[in-house]
Amino acid sequence: MKTHHLVTVEQGWPQCGIGAEICARVIESPAFDYLDAPVVRVTGADVPMPYTKSLEPLTIPQAQDIVLTVKKVLHVQ
Repeated sequence: MKTHHLVTVEQGWPQCGIGAEICARVIESPAFDYLDAPVVRVTGADVPMPYTKSLEPLTIPQAQDIVLTVKKVLHVQ
């Protein structure tokens, strides 16, 4: 099923990652005209990666973050 929406997910930082490159390529191409909403990226937090294992889940996207973002983009409760 095509939704005409784009959500990218990556564990890296928001800038200079593969998600940023995908967004740039889509926005600069004719595919942009098929989107019904802005592109949304789910990325890691823009902070240095902590060494402590207990803090690591706070800096990378979790499943609930992805689900929440997709529901928000698709206007689903």
